[in-house]
Amino acid sequence: MNIISLFSGCGGLDLGFERAGFKIPIANEFDKTIWETFKVNHPKTHLIEGDVRKISKKDIQEYVEGEVDGIIGGPPCQSWSEAGSLKGIEDARGQLFFDYIRILTEFKPKFFLAENVSGMLAKRHSDAVKNILNMFEEAGYNVSLTLVNAKDYGVAEERKRVFYIGFRKDIDIDFKFPKGSTCDDGRKLTLKDIIWDLQDTAVPAGQKNHHNPEAVNNNEYFIKHNRLENIYNNFMGGKDY
Repeated sequence: MNIISLFSGCGGLDLGFERAGFKIPIANEFDKTIWETFKVNHPKTHLIEGDVRKISKKDIQEYVEGEVDGIIGGPPCQSWSEAGSLKGIEDARGQLFFDYIRILTEFKPKFFLAENVSGMLAKRHSDAVKNILNMFEEAGYNVSLTLVNAKDYGVAEERKRVFYIGFRKDIDIDFKFPKGSTCDDGRKLTLKDIIWDLQDTAVPAGQKNHHNPEAVNNNEYFIKHNRLENIYNNFMGGKDY
């Protein structure tokens, strides 16, 4: 099954779909600092580098053999985030949701998934979210909107995200977001569960905490550094500082 990936970042969402058996022949990302990373992670995917607003149906169709079965992506979150501008749909980045819907409407795939920050559900954005849901409906999709916390799905992190998932109305799928494997408090993972074993292979940093070439994958720790003692030594003519 072919999937179009929009607002792809380094390709984390894409990786999940690939592991589930989907093909991603084409993707798009605007941030040039991420392009190289995406290409390393997804060498079989053609990456359209640049502004999604300038991408036409023809630009995408050129790299897709057969039908487009799904569209995935996470439109920029800065305008919706509590740590961002909070302008929502009034921000140019927030309006990129419209281009996601534009491309969805042009291809009419079986399903779509759009992800964004939990701040999108703030009361100040309620009208904008209703409008987005209506646009998905008008495009021909039954849509579910779900707030998900990563810690309920086997991740040692408190990370809330909103998922819009839609299936084309003619397919008639009543989708329910699956319950996480660690929803129960007693099964939740902690950071200790994830990295505690690193202590068995950690090595000290090099002199003055420079990189130790014997460290594997940067698995090294800083050496305690007594700055006051070093300042004293410097004034007394010592070399260490």
